[in-house]
Amino acid sequence: MTARRYAGRVCLVTGSTGIAAASAKRFAAEGGQVLVASRTEDHCRELVEAIRASGGEAAYETANLSKEGAAERAVAAAVERFGRIDAVFNVAGGSGRRFGDGPIHEATPAGWDATLELNLRSQYLMCHAAIRRMLEQERDAQGMRGAILNMGSILAFHPSPAHFPTHAYAAAKGAIASLTVTMAAYYAPHRIRVNAVAPSLTRTPMAGRAASDPATVAFVDWKQPLVGGLLEPEDIADAAAFLLSGEARAITGQVLKVDGGFSVTESPPERGPQ
Repeated sequence: MTARRYAGRVCLVTGSTGIAAASAKRFAAEGGQVLVASRTEDHCRELVEAIRASGGEAAYETANLSKEGAAERAVAAAVERFGRIDAVFNVAGGSGRRFGDGPIHEATPAGWDATLELNLRSQYLMCHAAIRRMLEQERDAQGMRGAILNMGSILAFHPSPAHFPTHAYAAAKGAIASLTVTMAAYYAPHRIRVNAVAPSLTRTPMAGRAASDPATVAFVDWKQPLVGGLLEPEDIADAAAFLLSGEARAITGQVLKVDGGFSVTESPPERGPQ
């Protein structure tokens, strides 16, 4: 870890558990001022209290980021408290299974809409609000106005029909990859960087169903050989801490797969439909 890499930098993290929590703690531990934005106040409060107890500086804004106006309030809260926004990590999202996501012939229209709202609309709204602020603020010591890191998924590029047949979720994450690249191209002349991470299965609250299913666990043990099972949230936080830092000042428009080998490991033999 690079000590105090985020000293003097303001980081806005969406979400308050799993990868979001690990990343917020990492930014604060490296000297960043962190604003957490999430819809569950208890989670936000617990995370901010943990950061402060470790000597970090953090605050939170309770917000359902898929609703219009919530992202603007989160950005305004960060600016009001800390003066600017240097980095945004767009983590908030989740599975759409409970809404009706699934294989396309089974996915309901309501499930499709709810899954895209949770995973894609929320990131659009945060990017919209954050970019508008970044365009107005002065450049930092490296000549940059800010950096955004979006949350994708390995499933947008390497599907697993037997274990993760959630087509609306994959579509949302594929759209995020495209949005990331097109944003990066447009805002590079304005000195704003935009990248994304695409994790594979990670030990988070969202992964509870998969982590409790023996067949899925055996599949992941095979497919993620670098870690021998599920990734830890800190594995993604490590990548985020680099990509949003000044050390990545020349990197934009990239989607980094943080997957323990998932994308390059052959799937175990499985008997498909006959």
